[in-house]
Amino acid sequence: MAAITLVRSLDYVARILDEEVELLEAIVWNDDNLTYGAIISVYTGPDEAITALTDIGIDELSDMLRDARRSTETWHAFLDDFVDDPELAARFKAQPPR
Repeated sequence: MAAITLVRSLDYVARILDEEVELLEAIVWNDDNLTYGAIISVYTGPDEAITALTDIGIDELSDMLRDARRSTETWHAFLDDFVDDPELAARFKAQPPR
């Protein structure tokens, strides 16, 4: 396996994928949702960190979101499965489909 030499912050990934960062945070909060090593924690201080993704993580996340948005039903089921915060899930369910 090649060494990881590049990661992108979750904020940047949200802009790349045209997604809300809160949705991406909710998905990657559980690191079992993507392949091991796709989610990287970058410590910026003693008690501060940002989340970053490898290229593989970005591809997996993009594919996951595309597949979830096939229909309203699959999107709502996806949100129920991957977003632990009911208020946040409800907010994303209320948005018009893309």
